Amino acid sequence: MQSPNPSITIFHNPACGTSRNTLALIRNSGEEPRVVEYLKTPPSKETLLELLAAMKMAPRELLREKGTPYAELGLADPKWTDQQLVDVMLAHPILINRPIVATPLGTRLCRPSEEVLDILPSPQKGAFNKEDGEAVIDAEGRRVKPAA
Repeated sequence: MQSPNPSITIFHNPACGTSRNTLALIRNSGEEPRVVEYLKTPPSKETLLELLAAMKMAPRELLREKGTPYAELGLADPKWTDQQLVDVMLAHPILINRPIVATPLGTRLCRPSEEVLDILPSPQKGAFNKEDGEAVIDAEGRRVKPAA
């Protein structure tokens, strides 16, 4: 395996299929990103704020509801300020939606995983299918258009 490219970082949850597909698409471009398993190593407040700014996203837009304490914490209530939501995400990293990928071409929440294709500096090297079998990249490394 090649050494990690420090200019590409993925905030990754290996238990998440979208995150695994995104990581595989990065690797399919010939790059080995810096992988941050953010549930084990949560971002600092400064890093989370930088990611939000780079994505031009409000903290509420990055909140994950499914499989998190979102409901029990009452985070749907509009009373929460952006600062409070950031603090809650830092206290409960599972609330941070994933995967977030940062490259020299931009930073994105890659849901769906194909979002990463727009910010990868290198083209895809070959065919790629998602874990569910959906074709994303053809044998020539070109994006497959979804069936209408």
